[in-house]
Amino acid sequence: MSTKDRITGVLSPVVTPFKADLSPDPERFVRQCRWLLSQDVGLAVFGTNSEATSLSTDEKVELLDRLVGAGVDTGRMMPGTGCCALTDSVRLTAHAMKLGCGGVLMLPPFYYKGVSDDGLFKNFAEVIERVGDRRLRIYLYHIPPVSQVPITVALIERLLKAYPGIIAGAKDSSGDWNNTKAYLDNFAKQGFDVFPGSETFLLQGMRHGGVGCISATANVNPGAIARLFATWQAADADTQQERLNEIRGIFAKYPMIPALKAAIAHYGGDPSWATVRPPLVELTQEQKASLAADLDSAGFTMPGLKG
Repeated sequence: MSTKDRITGVLSPVVTPFKADLSPDPERFVRQCRWLLSQDVGLAVFGTNSEATSLSTDEKVELLDRLVGAGVDTGRMMPGTGCCALTDSVRLTAHAMKLGCGGVLMLPPFYYKGVSDDGLFKNFAEVIERVGDRRLRIYLYHIPPVSQVPITVALIERLLKAYPGIIAGAKDSSGDWNNTKAYLDNFAKQGFDVFPGSETFLLQGMRHGGVGCISATANVNPGAIARLFATWQAADADTQQERLNEIRGIFAKYPMIPALKAAIAHYGGDPSWATVRPPLVELTQEQKASLAADLDSAGFTMPGLKG
Protein backbone atom coordinates (compact mmCIF):
# COMPACT_ATOMS: atom_id res chain seq x y z
CA MET A 1 0.00 0.00 0.00
CA SER A 2 1.55 3.31 -1.06
CA THR A 3 1.01 6.54 0.85
CA LYS A 4 -1.52 7.66 -1.76
CA ASP A 5 -3.67 4.61 -0.96
CA ARG A 6 -3.80 5.31 2.76
CA ILE A 7 -6.79 6.43 4.77
CA THR A 8 -7.22 10.20 4.87
CA GLY A 9 -10.03 12.58 5.74
CA VAL A 10 -12.39 12.56 8.68
CA LEU A 11 -12.86 9.44 10.80
CA SER A 12 -15.24 8.79 13.65
CA PRO A 13 -14.36 6.78 16.76
CA VAL A 14 -17.73 5.10 16.36
CA VAL A 15 -19.83 4.95 19.53
CA THR A 16 -20.86 1.41 20.41
CA PRO A 17 -24.58 0.72 20.93
CA PHE A 18 -25.56 -1.60 23.76
CA LYS A 19 -28.66 -3.64 24.40
CA ALA A 20 -30.57 -3.51 27.68
CA ASP A 21 -28.37 -6.33 29.04
CA LEU A 22 -25.27 -4.23 28.16
CA SER A 23 -24.14 -6.55 25.38
CA PRO A 24 -23.09 -4.87 22.10
CA ASP A 25 -25.84 -4.43 19.52
CA PRO A 26 -24.35 -5.42 16.15
CA GLU A 27 -27.38 -4.44 14.07
CA ARG A 28 -27.47 -0.87 15.32
CA PHE A 29 -23.68 -0.71 15.12
CA VAL A 30 -23.77 -1.63 11.43
CA ARG A 31 -26.52 0.93 10.75
CA GLN A 32 -24.53 3.66 12.46
CA CYS A 33 -21.40 2.83 10.50
CA ARG A 34 -23.33 2.90 7.23
CA TRP A 35 -24.75 6.31 8.12
CA LEU A 36 -21.29 7.68 8.88
CA LEU A 37 -19.93 6.36 5.59
CA SER A 38 -22.85 8.01 3.80
CA GLN A 39 -21.61 11.30 5.28
CA ASP A 40 -18.11 10.61 3.88
CA VAL A 41 -16.63 9.79 7.27
CA GLY A 42 -14.40 6.77 7.90
CA LEU A 43 -14.65 4.33 10.79
CA ALA A 44 -12.15 4.40 13.65
CA VAL A 45 -14.10 1.76 15.55
CA PHE A 46 -12.92 0.82 19.05
CA GLY A 47 -11.60 4.25 19.89
CA THR A 48 -11.93 6.08 23.19
CA ASN A 49 -15.47 7.21 22.42
CA SER A 50 -16.36 3.67 21.38
CA GLU A 51 -15.92 2.60 25.02
CA ALA A 52 -13.25 0.31 23.61
CA THR A 53 -11.58 -0.41 26.93
CA SER A 54 -14.97 -1.60 28.20
CA LEU A 55 -15.21 -4.16 25.37
CA SER A 56 -13.57 -7.57 25.41
CA THR A 57 -11.33 -8.76 22.61
CA ASP A 58 -13.95 -11.33 21.62
CA GLU A 59 -16.62 -8.62 21.41
CA LYS A 60 -14.40 -6.49 19.17
CA VAL A 61 -13.65 -9.42 16.88
CA GLU A 62 -17.35 -10.20 16.57
CA LEU A 63 -18.28 -6.59 15.80
CA LEU A 64 -15.59 -6.39 13.11
CA ASP A 65 -16.88 -9.62 11.60
CA ARG A 66 -20.43 -8.28 11.59
CA LEU A 67 -19.33 -5.13 9.76
CA VAL A 68 -17.54 -7.19 7.13
CA GLY A 69 -20.49 -9.56 6.84
CA ALA A 70 -22.73 -6.56 6.19
CA GLY A 71 -20.51 -5.43 3.32
CA VAL A 72 -19.05 -2.38 5.05
CA ASP A 73 -15.94 -1.12 3.24
CA THR A 74 -12.95 -2.29 5.28
CA GLY A 75 -10.69 0.10 3.38
CA ARG A 76 -12.35 2.94 5.29
CA MET A 77 -11.82 1.25 8.67
CA MET A 78 -9.09 1.97 11.23
CA PRO A 79 -10.03 -0.13 14.26
CA GLY A 80 -8.36 0.47 17.59
CA THR A 81 -6.23 -2.58 18.36
CA GLY A 82 -3.86 -1.37 21.06
CA CYS A 83 -4.43 -3.11 24.41
CA CYS A 84 -2.58 -3.48 27.69
CA ALA A 85 -1.94 -7.16 26.93
CA LEU A 86 0.45 -7.73 24.04
CA THR A 87 -1.37 -10.88 22.93
CA ASP A 88 -4.68 -9.01 22.70
CA SER A 89 -3.05 -6.33 20.55
CA VAL A 90 -1.58 -8.98 18.27
CA ARG A 91 -4.86 -10.88 17.97
CA LEU A 92 -6.91 -7.80 17.11
CA THR A 93 -4.32 -6.39 14.73
CA ALA A 94 -3.92 -9.69 12.88
CA HIS A 95 -7.71 -10.01 12.60
CA ALA A 96 -8.01 -6.50 11.21
CA MET A 97 -5.40 -7.32 8.59
CA LYS A 98 -7.15 -10.58 7.72
CA LEU A 99 -10.33 -8.59 7.06
CA GLY A 100 -8.51 -6.02 4.91
CA CYS A 101 -8.79 -2.98 7.17
CA GLY A 102 -7.01 0.08 5.84
CA GLY A 103 -5.05 0.53 9.05
CA VAL A 104 -5.15 0.12 12.81
CA LEU A 105 -5.08 2.76 15.53
CA MET A 106 -2.83 1.60 18.33
CA LEU A 107 -2.74 2.82 21.91
CA PRO A 108 0.38 2.11 23.89
CA PRO A 109 -0.09 -0.32 26.78
CA PHE A 110 -1.35 2.21 29.29
CA TYR A 111 -1.77 0.64 32.72
CA TYR A 112 1.86 0.99 33.81
CA LYS A 113 2.90 4.65 34.00
CA GLY A 114 6.36 6.07 33.56
CA VAL A 115 7.44 3.37 31.13
CA SER A 116 10.40 4.08 28.88
CA ASP A 117 10.48 4.64 25.14
CA ASP A 118 12.53 1.42 25.02
CA GLY A 119 9.62 -0.49 26.52
CA LEU A 120 7.08 1.10 24.19
CA PHE A 121 9.30 0.42 21.18
CA LYS A 122 9.50 -3.24 22.16
CA ASN A 123 5.72 -3.40 22.49
CA PHE A 124 5.03 -2.02 19.02
CA ALA A 125 7.89 -4.06 17.52
CA GLU A 126 6.52 -7.28 18.99
CA VAL A 127 3.08 -6.58 17.51
CA ILE A 128 4.57 -5.87 14.09
CA GLU A 129 6.82 -8.92 14.10
CA ARG A 130 4.15 -11.30 15.39
CA VAL A 131 1.49 -10.09 12.95
CA GLY A 132 4.02 -10.40 10.14
CA ASP A 133 1.91 -8.74 7.46
CA ARG A 134 3.52 -6.22 5.12
CA ARG A 135 0.10 -4.66 4.50
CA LEU A 136 -0.01 -3.51 8.12
CA ARG A 137 -0.36 0.24 8.63
CA ILE A 138 -0.15 1.39 12.25
CA TYR A 139 -1.39 4.78 13.40
CA LEU A 140 0.01 5.55 16.84
CA TYR A 141 -2.53 6.90 19.32
CA HIS A 142 -1.22 9.74 21.50
CA ILE A 143 -3.76 10.60 24.20
CA PRO A 144 -1.78 11.51 27.32
CA PRO A 145 -4.71 13.15 29.16
CA VAL A 146 -6.26 9.66 29.38
CA SER A 147 -3.47 7.10 28.89
CA GLN A 148 -0.76 9.10 30.68
CA VAL A 149 1.67 7.23 28.41
CA PRO A 150 2.88 9.62 25.70
CA ILE A 151 4.07 8.85 22.18
CA THR A 152 7.18 11.00 21.98
CA VAL A 153 8.85 12.46 18.90
CA ALA A 154 11.91 10.35 19.71
CA LEU A 155 9.83 7.15 19.80
CA ILE A 156 8.20 7.95 16.47
CA GLU A 157 11.61 8.62 14.92
CA ARG A 158 12.90 5.28 16.14
CA LEU A 159 9.83 3.35 14.96
CA LEU A 160 9.90 5.01 11.53
CA LYS A 161 13.53 4.04 11.08
CA ALA A 162 12.88 0.42 12.07
CA TYR A 163 9.53 -0.05 10.32
CA PRO A 164 9.15 2.46 7.46
CA GLY A 165 5.78 2.23 5.78
CA ILE A 166 4.26 0.11 8.52
CA ILE A 167 4.38 3.02 10.97
CA ALA A 168 2.01 5.13 8.92
CA GLY A 169 0.94 8.00 11.14
CA ALA A 170 -0.59 9.13 14.40
CA LYS A 171 -3.72 10.45 16.02
CA ASP A 172 -2.81 13.29 18.36
CA SER A 173 -5.41 13.71 21.08
CA SER A 174 -3.14 15.69 23.38
CA GLY A 175 -5.18 18.83 22.77
CA ASP A 176 -1.84 20.61 22.41
CA TRP A 177 -1.35 22.19 19.00
CA ASN A 178 2.38 22.54 19.64
CA ASN A 179 2.66 18.76 19.92
CA THR A 180 0.62 18.21 16.76
CA LYS A 181 2.80 20.71 14.92
CA ALA A 182 5.94 18.95 16.18
CA TYR A 183 4.66 15.69 14.68
CA LEU A 184 3.90 17.46 11.40
CA ASP A 185 7.16 19.41 11.24
CA ASN A 186 9.31 16.38 12.02
CA PHE A 187 7.58 13.63 10.09
CA ALA A 188 4.92 14.73 7.57
CA LYS A 189 7.46 14.99 4.74
CA GLN A 190 8.48 11.37 5.46
CA GLY A 191 4.95 10.19 4.67
CA PHE A 192 3.88 10.04 8.32
CA ASP A 193 0.19 11.00 8.35
CA VAL A 194 -0.99 13.13 11.27
CA PHE A 195 -4.63 13.27 12.35
CA PRO A 196 -5.51 15.82 15.06
CA GLY A 197 -7.85 14.27 17.61
CA SER A 198 -10.46 17.02 17.33
CA GLU A 199 -12.03 18.95 14.46
CA THR A 200 -11.12 22.15 16.32
CA PHE A 201 -7.62 21.62 14.87
CA LEU A 202 -8.77 20.39 11.45
CA LEU A 203 -8.18 23.56 9.44
CA GLN A 204 -4.94 24.38 11.25
CA GLY A 205 -3.77 20.84 10.69
CA MET A 206 -4.55 20.86 6.98
CA ARG A 207 -2.68 24.13 6.56
CA HIS A 208 0.42 22.51 8.07
CA GLY A 209 0.38 19.20 6.21
CA GLY A 210 -2.19 17.15 8.14
CA VAL A 211 -4.41 14.59 6.46
CA GLY A 212 -7.75 14.98 8.29
CA CYS A 213 -8.92 14.38 11.84
CA ILE A 214 -10.28 11.60 14.03
CA SER A 215 -12.83 13.23 16.27
CA ALA A 216 -15.45 12.31 18.85
CA THR A 217 -18.00 14.69 17.39
CA ALA A 218 -17.62 13.17 13.94
CA ASN A 219 -20.11 10.69 15.43
CA VAL A 220 -22.79 13.38 15.41
CA ASN A 221 -21.65 16.15 13.06
CA PRO A 222 -19.96 14.11 10.34
CA GLY A 223 -21.14 15.89 7.22
CA ALA A 224 -20.06 19.36 8.28
CA ILE A 225 -16.64 18.17 9.44
CA ALA A 226 -16.13 16.21 6.21
CA ARG A 227 -17.11 19.29 4.21
CA LEU A 228 -14.37 21.37 5.80
CA PHE A 229 -11.83 18.65 5.06
CA ALA A 230 -12.93 18.63 1.42
CA THR A 231 -13.00 22.44 1.07
CA TRP A 232 -10.29 23.58 3.49
CA GLN A 233 -8.80 25.87 0.86
CA ALA A 234 -12.14 27.58 0.14
CA ALA A 235 -12.83 31.20 1.02
CA ASP A 236 -15.30 30.23 3.75
CA ALA A 237 -13.03 27.70 5.48
CA ASP A 238 -12.50 29.84 8.57
CA THR A 239 -16.25 30.39 8.88
CA GLN A 240 -16.81 26.65 8.60
CA GLN A 241 -14.22 26.05 11.32
CA GLU A 242 -15.95 28.52 13.64
CA ARG A 243 -19.26 26.72 13.17
CA LEU A 244 -17.63 23.36 13.93
CA ASN A 245 -16.10 24.84 17.06
CA GLU A 246 -19.51 26.11 18.16
CA ILE A 247 -21.08 22.65 17.95
CA ARG A 248 -18.07 21.01 19.56
CA GLY A 249 -18.33 23.52 22.40
CA ILE A 250 -21.91 22.49 23.12
CA PHE A 251 -20.94 18.83 23.49
CA ALA A 252 -17.90 19.75 25.57
CA LYS A 253 -20.18 21.07 28.31
CA TYR A 254 -21.25 17.49 29.07
CA PRO A 255 -19.47 14.15 29.61
CA MET A 256 -18.57 13.45 25.99
CA ILE A 257 -19.48 9.79 25.44
CA PRO A 258 -22.91 9.93 27.15
CA ALA A 259 -23.58 13.22 25.33
CA LEU A 260 -22.80 11.73 21.91
CA LYS A 261 -25.10 8.82 22.61
CA ALA A 262 -27.84 11.11 23.95
CA ALA A 263 -27.72 13.15 20.74
CA ILE A 264 -27.98 10.04 18.57
CA ALA A 265 -30.89 8.85 20.71
CA HIS A 266 -32.63 12.22 20.39
CA TYR A 267 -32.15 12.91 16.69
CA GLY A 268 -32.49 9.26 15.69
CA GLY A 269 -35.66 8.73 17.72
CA ASP A 270 -34.13 5.70 19.47
CA PRO A 271 -33.88 6.19 23.27
CA SER A 272 -31.95 2.93 23.74
CA TRP A 273 -28.93 4.54 22.06
CA ALA A 274 -28.29 6.44 25.30
CA THR A 275 -27.12 3.26 27.07
CA VAL A 276 -23.48 3.20 28.20
CA ARG A 277 -21.50 0.51 29.98
CA PRO A 278 -20.38 1.00 33.56
CA PRO A 279 -18.40 2.72 34.88
CA LEU A 280 -19.87 5.39 32.57
CA VAL A 281 -23.38 6.64 33.30
CA GLU A 282 -26.01 8.17 31.05
CA LEU A 283 -26.74 11.86 31.14
CA THR A 284 -29.52 12.76 33.54
CA GLN A 285 -32.89 13.63 32.06
CA GLU A 286 -32.15 17.26 32.84
CA GLN A 287 -28.81 17.07 31.03
CA LYS A 288 -30.39 15.35 28.02
CA ALA A 289 -33.06 18.07 27.78
CA SER A 290 -30.44 20.80 28.15
CA LEU A 291 -28.19 19.27 25.49
CA ALA A 292 -31.08 18.90 23.03
CA ALA A 293 -32.20 22.48 23.68
CA ASP A 294 -28.67 23.82 23.18
CA LEU A 295 -28.27 21.90 19.92
CA ASP A 296 -31.71 22.85 18.61
CA SER A 297 -31.00 26.51 19.42
CA ALA A 298 -27.81 26.26 17.38
CA GLY A 299 -29.74 24.89 14.39
CA PHE A 300 -28.03 21.52 14.69
CA THR A 301 -29.41 18.51 12.80
CA MET A 302 -28.32 14.96 11.98
CA PRO A 303 -29.70 14.50 8.44
CA GLY A 304 -30.37 10.94 7.33
CA LEU A 305 -29.91 9.42 10.77
CA LYS A 306 -33.53 8.49 11.37
CA GLY A 307 -35.00 5.77 9.22
